[in-house]
Amino acid sequence: MRNFAKQLTLVAAAAFATGMLPAGAHAQDANHPFLSPMFSSNMVLQRGIKDPVWGWTTPGSSVTVTIGGKTATVKAEADGKWEAKVGPLPVGGPYTLSVKGSETVSLDNILVGDVWICSGQSNMEMGIKNCNNADQEVANANFPNIRLFTVQKKIALTPQTVCNGKWDVCTPETVGAGGWGGFSAAGYFFGRTLYEKTHVPIGLIHTSWGGTIAEAWTSPEALNALPDFVQRVSDVQARAKDPGQVANPGNNPNVSTVLYNGMIAPVVPFGIKGAIWYQGESNAGRAYQYRSLLPTMIKDWRARFGVGDFPFYIVQLANFTATKPEPDESDWAELREAQLFTALNTPKTWLAVITDIGDDKDIHPKNKQDVGKRLALASLGRDYGVKGEYSSPIYKSMTVSGNSIVLKFDHTGAGLTTPNGEELKGFAIAGEDKKFVWATAKIVSNTVVVTCPAVAKPTAVRYAWAHNPVANLYNKEGLPASPFRTDSYPGVTVNNK
Repeated sequence: MRNFAKQLTLVAAAAFATGMLPAGAHAQDANHPFLSPMFSSNMVLQRGIKDPVWGWTTPGSSVTVTIGGKTATVKAEADGKWEAKVGPLPVGGPYTLSVKGSETVSLDNILVGDVWICSGQSNMEMGIKNCNNADQEVANANFPNIRLFTVQKKIALTPQTVCNGKWDVCTPETVGAGGWGGFSAAGYFFGRTLYEKTHVPIGLIHTSWGGTIAEAWTSPEALNALPDFVQRVSDVQARAKDPGQVANPGNNPNVSTVLYNGMIAPVVPFGIKGAIWYQGESNAGRAYQYRSLLPTMIKDWRARFGVGDFPFYIVQLANFTATKPEPDESDWAELREAQLFTALNTPKTWLAVITDIGDDKDIHPKNKQDVGKRLALASLGRDYGVKGEYSSPIYKSMTVSGNSIVLKFDHTGAGLTTPNGEELKGFAIAGEDKKFVWATAKIVSNTVVVTCPAVAKPTAVRYAWAHNPVANLYNKEGLPASPFRTDSYPGVTVNNK
């Protein structure tokens, strides 16, 4: 009898998770608590909006949320889900949040500021204890107005309702605890730079998993708009129809939608300012596909969080592996190009270029300080109104002039330069035969003029087009130019699905 009851409970929970319970049914349990675990003492709520607060209770019953003199009362829906929106609240704190209904919950030491999602694969997951100057960085991580939340890793075939985690005040103990060497180093350095420049409280929600593909972080509804993924989504959904599979999707995070289901869906619709994204290594072999996949994922997240086209900042892949003596094709270069195209063509999206701070022998470079700073610099310039150049130089246009090609750039800042005035490196040129050879390049009146005696009639230029480019074009603000090509010849990943 007990086994039968246990089986019945498991089936009911699976049915609830897949939306199969009848109207009016209620299953408040560990997966449907009175208050979502996204809300705890020490959290940061997003300024400037009415912050969603949610949980589950008896269908039709009332729940009242109060904070900072603002109150919202709502009734639970037929499935028991309730969601109140409270605010906006003045920046600062600390505040106390109370939730009253079938239970009473009181949370304290809450701040109001800006909340950022920090997501991606291993270079986002990599903890602060693994970066340069780790001991000193951890010891100095006393920031009471920065708060940290790490989403526990979870694979799921259907969207989950809750994730395990709690908000912590940023201290040496909390920033160095758990995970792969503590809290995300890239996320922490990004948040620290924002806070030091703005003094606005910062909340960081870290949700990443090493070695994972972007489609795992994207919802099934979004992926169904991309023909390459329709069958993959169908396969996942077919597995989810078996109640025994709902709680046992396997141990492979590299399956379409499973990380969206397990590690993004439970966070939605927590009020956020924006997101930072460090991922792409695992999709490099399908870089052309990534041109549509990444913008689709960004659009999907924006629709679900419900705060409009929030800022989304992408870390371009670092330099990695041995350098090559001659110009060659590269799937990593094509992935960087897909990231650049996304930044240029997706609203409120931009790029942090880091092809100068990687490690040829380590896919996890230890200089996460500059990664965080460059992400923050883009946000400070685009979101916070901080004056000054915030971006790397970005290729704009080319003109053929005799046996030379003249290149123009956006975001040249105070001017184009090289470190210590050294000669430009990293430029290759091709003629009608489409064969690229190394070229001589010079900075002339904030343009770059590229030429090669062996190419009398040049047609195209490539810059830093390699896994590990030797390239040195910067603006005077110290930001390296993004790799680019002026041609559109089919690349090595054009047919990879």
